[in-house]
Amino acid sequence: MTQASTTPAGPAIRTWVLVLTSIASFMVALDALVVTTALTAIRLDLDASIEALQWTVNAYGLSFAALLLTGAALGDRFGRRRMFAAGLALFLVASAACALSSSASSLIAARALQGAGAALVMPLAMALLSSAFPREMRAKALGVFGSITGLALIAGPIVGGAIASGFAWQWIFWLNLPIGLVALLLVYRKIEESHGADAKLDGLGLVLATSAMFALIWGLMHANSAGWGSAEVVVALISGLTLCAIFVEYERREAAPMLPMRLFASTGFLAGNAVSFALYASMYGVLFFLPQFLQTAQGNNPLGVGLKLLPWTATLFVFAPLGGALVNRVGERPLVVGGLLLQAIGFAWIAQRATPSLSYVEIAAPLILAGAGVSMAMPAAQHAVLSSVAPTEIGKASGVFNMLRYFGGAFGVAALGAAFAAAGNFGSPERFTAGFIPAITVAAIFSLMGSVAGTWLPSRYSQTIASVRRSA
Repeated sequence: MTQASTTPAGPAIRTWVLVLTSIASFMVALDALVVTTALTAIRLDLDASIEALQWTVNAYGLSFAALLLTGAALGDRFGRRRMFAAGLALFLVASAACALSSSASSLIAARALQGAGAALVMPLAMALLSSAFPREMRAKALGVFGSITGLALIAGPIVGGAIASGFAWQWIFWLNLPIGLVALLLVYRKIEESHGADAKLDGLGLVLATSAMFALIWGLMHANSAGWGSAEVVVALISGLTLCAIFVEYERREAAPMLPMRLFASTGFLAGNAVSFALYASMYGVLFFLPQFLQTAQGNNPLGVGLKLLPWTATLFVFAPLGGALVNRVGERPLVVGGLLLQAIGFAWIAQRATPSLSYVEIAAPLILAGAGVSMAMPAAQHAVLSSVAPTEIGKASGVFNMLRYFGGAFGVAALGAAFAAAGNFGSPERFTAGFIPAITVAAIFSLMGSVAGTWLPSRYSQTIASVRRSA
């Protein structure tokens, strides 16, 4: 293969790369969350069960997480621009399939296809940016890119709610097409091709990891309808755990593993990823159930729900920069432990007070508390992971971090769904609230587990010593 030049692009090209990669990444990040405030409309239109709604969210997250590292490797081998464009095209086709879905099963399949496209777009967007910008400009470009992509956390529920309130829920997905098609045409005209190292693809590792997570999540989702002691649930859960063990052992022996087990020898890497898994399990689980509580139990319209989530989601822009600035001063451990403890308290507060007649003021206060906490913990956990490895392995560490956090999100939706289904249903506001309370309690427990895992993060002093040793 003839490698493309690694010389940074000129100013005009750099601007186009930043604009197009940011638009594409914002779109795929938005679609991870845009359905949260439209789930009630989807449930009523497609007569979907709680399990089907969970798969509507998780099919996207699972395929995205499972294929993330493979997407990066395909771009390195076959061309980053080429595979970025292929991922964007696949995402657009899948978006149209979502909009045309006439059943929950077809929507779930299309969402999985969307996730596969996103798994090409997101890592290759960052690779294209890194290739286009010189080292001294790269951090600023990635910061702009990250801020625009991060807007999806705030915009997702609001956009989904606005569309579901004023139009059919299908327009959530139709909206991707005109924006994506223009971006796709400009990608070929404005972005130069680049390649990375021609690494071997770990196909068996991909199959084992995906199968393990699918089995575990399917078992959790299916347990309450089939029974926790039923043969299919027991087999699914045992199979998932067994496949996890086989995956770990295989990756230890594989010459070019998708998930290098040697990285977990670092306490910072291990603890940081455990924190992130628990953090996303809690956050995505609440993003799945809280909008439905505000609609099904309290009668809000989808747009109103998106706006009422702002005290939680908008704190990202206030406290995340503060947390990022404090990392170098106090270290990751206090930000992670304290931040996730605040989120645990916020979610436990909502669980303790939840009733169909609960006033919005009583919801907003704990949401602000939880939002402030997670906004400080999130950048600290990522920093802990990336600072625990050698500079040459940051790309691989980032891929592992992103894969595990999205697996955590899918696991959280499944776990909270199991808690909900054991105690409640959609039959009435009271029955929904009866299931919502244990579900949000599980989210608080996940946050508390993340806080405990954060105590294993290295102190600021030990990190400084380790950094000096790695540099030497």
